[in-house]
Amino acid sequence: MTRATTALAALIAATGLALSSPPAQAGAFFAWEVTDVPWGDVLNARKWPASHSQKQTAYPNGTVLSMTGRCMGAPDLLGRITALDDVRQRQVVRYRWCEIWHDPTRNGRYTTGWVYMKYMKPAR
Repeated sequence: MTRATTALAALIAATGLALSSPPAQAGAFFAWEVTDVPWGDVLNARKWPASHSQKQTAYPNGTVLSMTGRCMGAPDLLGRITALDDVRQRQVVRYRWCEIWHDPTRNGRYTTGWVYMKYMKPAR
């Protein structure tokens, strides 16, 4: 990698930008933060929305992730959540698996994964 490529990759990682854009309907879900994970633990991002699914990577408290707006059991969630305040948004998705747009290998190859929303809150 050249210095310019390395610098660009570091900038992308630091700002949360993707080499390819997240889905257009991200809206209210764009920036959510990992929170309330017990001390010494992490939030696992999984390939599919299930605790037994393959783990892609893990994120500590404070990590901001991009959500796609797609959540299990709530096909029209984006329309319902956009107008709600942060507390209500979190209540609506608290016990659901929601899809994220992330770079699990930190090499610029963004993909989707799933996180359990009990450990996420809107980042503001």
